[in-house]
Amino acid sequence: MLLCERSTQEGLLVSVCDPDVLGETFENGEASLTVDPDFYEGEEATAEEVVASLARCSVANLVGSEAVGVAIEHGFVEEANVLEFDGTVHAQYLRL
Repeated sequence: MLLCERSTQEGLLVSVCDPDVLGETFENGEASLTVDPDFYEGEEATAEEVVASLARCSVANLVGSEAVGVAIEHGFVEEANVLEFDGTVHAQYLRL
């Protein structure tokens, strides 16, 4: 997975994607999702590193079955809230 962390005024913003979706655009009929390298490209990360980052962040954007799967498996995202696009999945996490 590719992991990118950014400090913002609102807290830590994390983006995580599977490497094979980087630079791709997906549609679901109602919306489209572009996995923009300017936002999603980051360092290779293990599942443990992604979980640690999600535990510290205020907001996270996740794209790809592995990235979203890790977030579901560790309780950050509920599977019912995952958006399906033609060819991938997307989830957002917000800590209030």
